[in-house]
Amino acid sequence: MDVTSFRTPGLGDQTHLLTHDGMGILVDPQRDIGRFVDAAAGKNVELRFVVETHLHNDYVSGAEQAALRTGAELVLPAAAAPAYRHTPAFHLEDLDGGAGLVLRPVHTPGHTPEHTSYLVLIDGEPVALFSGGSLLVASAGRPDLLGPERARSLARLQHRSLRRLAALPPGTALYPTHGEGSFCTATGAGRLTSTIGTELTGNPLLAIDDPEKFADTLLAAPMPIPVFYRHMGPANTLGVPPMPPVRVPDLDEPTGHVVDIRPRHVQARGMLSGSYGIELDDDFGSWTGWLLPHDEPITLVAEPGQDVTEAVTQLAQIGIDTVQGFVRDLGQAATQTYRIADLDAFVELLQPDAQLLDVRMPSEREQTRLEGAVERFLPDLFTQGIPTELDPERSVLVACASGRRAAIAAAYLAREGYRPIMLTGAGVPDIAAALHDRDSA
Repeated sequence: MDVTSFRTPGLGDQTHLLTHDGMGILVDPQRDIGRFVDAAAGKNVELRFVVETHLHNDYVSGAEQAALRTGAELVLPAAAAPAYRHTPAFHLEDLDGGAGLVLRPVHTPGHTPEHTSYLVLIDGEPVALFSGGSLLVASAGRPDLLGPERARSLARLQHRSLRRLAALPPGTALYPTHGEGSFCTATGAGRLTSTIGTELTGNPLLAIDDPEKFADTLLAAPMPIPVFYRHMGPANTLGVPPMPPVRVPDLDEPTGHVVDIRPRHVQARGMLSGSYGIELDDDFGSWTGWLLPHDEPITLVAEPGQDVTEAVTQLAQIGIDTVQGFVRDLGQAATQTYRIADLDAFVELLQPDAQLLDVRMPSEREQTRLEGAVERFLPDLFTQGIPTELDPERSVLVACASGRRAAIAAAYLAREGYRPIMLTGAGVPDIAAALHDRDSA
C-alpha cells in the first residue's frame, strides 16, 4: 500500500491517493482533477473508488468529475444525499475493492452532520484512516460552519466521533483532509499526517473526557468564516461542472472587478484606478473569494510574462469561473499608488500622532496589541468600510502579522483615496518588540 498526498496550501487541504495492487482510491479531490488522474496513470493504477468524506464548505469538489472521467465508483456519505449519481456509504457497511482491499465507512458527525471517515483494511488488517474533517493532527474539524444554532450540538457529536476513531489500532495511519492553514480546523492543526497512536498521546482534544467541556473548547474562540464558504455546500450538493479553461485572453480594457495580482512592490508604484491589489500567492483564491462578490466578472492585472494559470486555477477551486481575461500593459493609467516600508522605516514613522491600522484577526490581536492602533480585520474593512477615525488627508500606517494582509489593505485604502504606508516583511509583534527596544534605550 502507498498513499500520495496532494497539498493545496492556500486552502489548507489535502487530497489523498491510495494505491494497492494496481488499484487506487482517491479521497476528497479538489476541482482541478488533472493532477490526481495523471498521478494515478503514472503509477499505472486504475481508480476503483473516488471518495468524499463530507460536503465540503471550503472548496468545490472534483469528485463527481473524477469519477465520470475515470469510470471509478463515486462514494459519498449516505446522509449527504447529493443531486448526482453516487454510491451511499453507510456506517460499517464495507465496500470491497478487490485484491484484499476493503473500504469501511465510519460515521463521524461533528464537522458536518453527514461526515464519514473511511478505514482501509488490507487482508482484514486496518492500515489507514481517511478522517476528512473529523480527527485532525493535534486538532479536530470545527463544528460551527453550519451556523451558531447547530454548533454546540455538532461539537458534542464531534467529541464522540473522535473517540470512535481513537479506539482504532494505534498503528493505523491517519490522513486528514483539513490541516495547517485551513479555516475548517477548530484549533491550529499541526503536521499533515499522523497515526492514531500519536494522536492518543499528542492531541489535546482527546484528553477532554466531558462532551460539554469539549464543546466549550471548540467554540471558545472560533476563527472567522470566509464569506465564500456559503457557496461551497450548495455547489457540492447540486454538482460541480468541469474546470473552466485556465488560459484566458489578453484584454485591452478591463471588465468587471479589476484584481491586480502583481507583486506588492510593483503594485505600489502604480495600479489602475479602482482596482484591488491581491498579489498572486498560495492564498490568492481564498482572499479574492473572501473579499469580492462571488459570481461577478473579474479582470486580472498581471506583469508581462507572469503566468496567470495559477490565479485562474485557485479561483476555480472555489467555484469562481468569471475571469474574463487579463491586462498586462497599464501605460499611463497606473495612477493608484501606496508606499512600502520595512520594519525600521515603519517604526520611525510611528510617532505619537501617527495613524496606525491593524488588520489582523481578533484572536491575533488578543496576543499582541499596539496602543492607539485602529483595529479592523481585513475582510471587515471591505464590508464595514474604512474606520471613521482615519483621516484620508494624512498617511495611514498599515500592519498585519507578515505583510500579506497589509498589502491588500493598503491597495484598498489607496483605491478609496487614502495615503497608505504598509509594513512588509514583519508584523505587529515585531513592531511591539522594536518599540520596546526603542523605549528602553
